[in-house]
Amino acid sequence: MTRRWFAIPLWLRVLGGLLAGVLTGLFWPAAIPWIGFVGELFVRLIRMLVVPIVFVSIASGVTALADPRRLGSVGGRTVLLFAFTTACAVSIGMALGLLIGPGTGAALGKAVPHALEEAKSLHDQLIGIVPVNIVQSLAEGDMLAIIFFAMLFGCGVILAGDEARPMANMLQSASRVLFHLVRLVMEITPFGVLALIAKAVADNGIAVFANIGWLALCVLLGVIVQILLVHLPLIRLVARLSIRRFFHAAVDPLLVAFSTASSAATLPVALRVAQEELQLDPAIASTVLPIGASIGKDGTAMYVGLLSIFALQALGVHPDSTMLGIMLLTGALAAFGTAPIPSASLFMLAAVLSAVGISPEQTALVVGFVLPFDRLLDMTRTIASVSANLAVTTAVARNDTRSNQLAFPQ
Repeated sequence: MTRRWFAIPLWLRVLGGLLAGVLTGLFWPAAIPWIGFVGELFVRLIRMLVVPIVFVSIASGVTALADPRRLGSVGGRTVLLFAFTTACAVSIGMALGLLIGPGTGAALGKAVPHALEEAKSLHDQLIGIVPVNIVQSLAEGDMLAIIFFAMLFGCGVILAGDEARPMANMLQSASRVLFHLVRLVMEITPFGVLALIAKAVADNGIAVFANIGWLALCVLLGVIVQILLVHLPLIRLVARLSIRRFFHAAVDPLLVAFSTASSAATLPVALRVAQEELQLDPAIASTVLPIGASIGKDGTAMYVGLLSIFALQALGVHPDSTMLGIMLLTGALAAFGTAPIPSASLFMLAAVLSAVGISPEQTALVVGFVLPFDRLLDMTRTIASVSANLAVTTAVARNDTRSNQLAFPQ
């Protein structure tokens, strides 16, 4: 039975847990007190992973750029373009969340409207980004301070050169260890989902799923808007390439992205398309595309921005302009450092919500509420990430002095 259980894809097991949770909540609500501890355990495991994932992912992502082949003018333009598309993606996600309001009235089980502490001044918030005691910041989950220190730490590793190579290798190894740790925790996801969904359905009825439909609609619209308003102008105005020709070539990578929900898995297909069909300089394509697979997370950025607004609406929080600005900055930085692990964007959500005063307990409840549906949402938003990767690679290659010596058909 154990072998048969693990032979079933995880997403199918999670779906089974979801259905079992719905049935339990509808027809056996008396069982909720007996299975509730499983949901609490699942939430605690999620909270346990957030801080190490944020720190290691961002620090290792920065040190990954230390490869000499990834530095210089090509690397600089690549990072700037990805920073631009990422910031646009977070903005689009937040705007759709505010416009459509997918989280309004969402039932998060025991989650209640969240009362924020007295708002800090902008000066205090900016100063607070620099931690006085990083150990204390790690212990308290101060995400802005953790992100700042992780980026600074990664830069220090780069500047130390060969002497810091063991540290760079350790960060990469730690990232792989966390990947497997997340896989281990994900194995109890079906049971955690069963308990959380059963509690939510018992408390609020089947209407609990209405908000997920609105969230899915926002994800689809976000991907479309990001491609139309950001990627298409980049292809046509910066790369000076026919949009029809670009997307005719990009069909295969985008289909692989949707089916695998992985930017890394599309890399071999994207490399072939870039060199053979788009006729990009192989040296540049083989440099920019791997960087994009690491930091070009437009879909994740859009989703983090959208999900942050969804969480605030579900918790009864009305953000002001200062909160929105902090969420935009933190969301872009968090998306930039998102690790290539399942549902990583849900874990990075804590970095954004913590920056505006939402407790880890409330964030974990949002994660537990959305996680059962995240696979399909992940498949959809990966399309935006792969589209961004190819668009930025095309723009960098066609504006490089060496590449411009080639004859590119329009």
